[in-house]
Amino acid sequence: MQEAELARLCARGDAKAREELYRTYSPRLLALCMRYAADRDSAEDLMQDAFIKIFRVIRKFRWERQGSLYSWMARVTLNLCFDSMKKRRRLAALIRDDSGLEQIAEDPPDYGETASIPVERLQAMVEELPEGYRTVFKLHCLEGLSHKEIASTLGIKENSASCSLSRARVILAKKIKEYNHED
Repeated sequence: MQEAELARLCARGDAKAREELYRTYSPRLLALCMRYAADRDSAEDLMQDAFIKIFRVIRKFRWERQGSLYSWMARVTLNLCFDSMKKRRRLAALIRDDSGLEQIAEDPPDYGETASIPVERLQAMVEELPEGYRTVFKLHCLEGLSHKEIASTLGIKENSASCSLSRARVILAKKIKEYNHED
């Protein structure tokens, strides 16, 4: 079923359409929730809450092009993730708090330096970032959100999102260089 038709039928309350929507998109939305939840159980709870909200507000969805349904659902889910964990205010404070951040002017690592690091170690490096920077980094690099979209999602200024991403990259560059010099 085409996504525009699927959304229209879901908005009418069609049970089969809702089941198809859930079956089609739940794996991707669960993966999205797992990026921001403490554990799988929390991620599954968030995803279920997201679908409840999606079904409640799907009549507001306006189809624009192929893929716009998932994009809209991902935005609803992301907003729910941040709202439910009460991170918006805390993240905004963490992002604005520059205390303890050493500004390091380093060149970004080249592909060869990064390619030699196991994926699990790179993921661990990202998880070691300060929470605010880690969140902005994930929203930009994993979710593909612009600085403007990140700012809107987190309730911060666009410049703060941009600066936080830059700082996250500086910290990651330093971690990558340190890892490569441990040999």
